[in-house]
Amino acid sequence: MSAPYACLPEKSRGRLVAEQGSAMRSDFQRDRDRIIHSSAFRRLQYKTQVFVFHEGDYYRTRLTHSIEVAQIARSIARALDLNEDLAEAVSLAHDLGHTPFGHAGEEALDAVMQPYGGFDHNEQAFRILTELERHYALFDGLNLTWETLEGVVKHNGPVARPRPSIARFCQAFDLELGTHASAEAQVAALADDIAYNNHDLADGLRAGLFTVADLGALPLVGQTFQLVERVHPGLDRGRLRHEAVRRLINAMVEDLLGETRRRLGEARPADAAALRRAGRPMVAFSAPMQANEKAIKAFLFKRMYRHHRVNRMIAKARRVVQELFHGYMSQPQCLPEEWRVRAEPVEGADRARLVADYIAGMTDRYALEEHAKLFDLYART
Repeated sequence: MSAPYACLPEKSRGRLVAEQGSAMRSDFQRDRDRIIHSSAFRRLQYKTQVFVFHEGDYYRTRLTHSIEVAQIARSIARALDLNEDLAEAVSLAHDLGHTPFGHAGEEALDAVMQPYGGFDHNEQAFRILTELERHYALFDGLNLTWETLEGVVKHNGPVARPRPSIARFCQAFDLELGTHASAEAQVAALADDIAYNNHDLADGLRAGLFTVADLGALPLVGQTFQLVERVHPGLDRGRLRHEAVRRLINAMVEDLLGETRRRLGEARPADAAALRRAGRPMVAFSAPMQANEKAIKAFLFKRMYRHHRVNRMIAKARRVVQELFHGYMSQPQCLPEEWRVRAEPVEGADRARLVADYIAGMTDRYALEEHAKLFDLYART
């Protein structure tokens, strides 16, 4: 039994290009499947979460992160009687626009794209879903439902100043950017935070960027590790790490469910449209958990994302991305054939966007290989 404010596939607002329905799958299930079968989704396997792909097989990539977000989102959606398939589709699509080398790659690409409108991974994900995936006979992109596209664009809240491609799309298929997204998309957004924070804690410990002792004063986290050590004295470091992170995820999910049910009980949205117009998110952490999460992010920023080992890779990543961009801009004949024929006839912003699309789609490994082919005199081309 679905909640009255859940999104129902049979009441979907449809797709930009009308299609015949499936006898076996709902529209939201088809969205999920199209995302999983997309080229952009496959490339997430070799795109950095924090560590570059060659630093070890045990660290998370954008693909493993997206799968973990989807799992958490489905569990939350099930507990709230929401549509699990829509929550999963938004979760799986939310990181499709990330460049190689994580946020370092995005910052580098945004810097060189400033004269041409900049670069934003959320907009890039939307462009992948609506333009850049070119496999279907009748349309570019994946032709996803209104609800999935809305969730990708607005999962972090209303969009006051949409990026150009999103604004253009909304002229033909209005995603109502001024309202909040569905409850399912809100679930996906917080599932992303839960997965990101906790799994970065696990990866940071595994990499030796900080220790369990360093986490002692961190609210909720330190207490959880201490509890596990009391209950299971002498537990080896790997099991301790996994058990504590498992409990942290559970604590955050339980808090989210309690606060969300409280807000829904106050607002009593009659349907999904009323929930979108509620004026604030309905899916949320409590105030104490928000403070805990803020402290975790601050700790990770200082001790992990700005660790000297990570900084060294960030510096290399920025140089690789920026040199690739300038190289292709000045010498589009070095692009692969399918990109070259589109880039050579145009200049300025049009060429820059094509080059940015090409670089953004690269995996870490491919970006390093292409950089070597362009700039290493001894590399095979």
